[in-house]
Amino acid sequence: MKAILTSVLASSLLVLAAPASAQFAKTEDAIKYRQSALFVLGQHFGRIGAMVNGRVPFDAKVAAENADIVAAMAQLPWAGFGPGTDKGAPTKAEPAIWTEPAKFKEASDKMVAETAKLAAAAKTGNLDTLKTAFGATAGSCKACHDAFRGK
Repeated sequence: MKAILTSVLASSLLVLAAPASAQFAKTEDAIKYRQSALFVLGQHFGRIGAMVNGRVPFDAKVAAENADIVAAMAQLPWAGFGPGTDKGAPTKAEPAIWTEPAKFKEASDKMVAETAKLAAAAKTGNLDTLKTAFGATAGSCKACHDAFRGK
């Protein structure tokens, strides 16, 4: 019975780990993936920022569309920070990502949560509500960059 349980557990772990290891053929692919996801996220976040800061007129529909994209993109880059992806292509990622993974996960989880709140705030159509959520989301981005992104 113990052998069967061990075998089932080992098989389960292998099945769960396979998608992560098979996701990127090369280290450079993982780095490009995470950088691309963060770039797209930043582009759409910047569009909201332009409205929040009065550089472009507030359009509730456009803000909500961009906030939804930000929230969706916030889910993606973390798979690209796997073991060994600290080298292999130009990157600003700090070693702390791999030496302090719990702290990095906490920061990334906070950012993902804030982007979900941003999307909800954008759906209200209220600029003041959006400004508050935008500030909190920007703060979570900055905290992560300060701790885990080089210059």
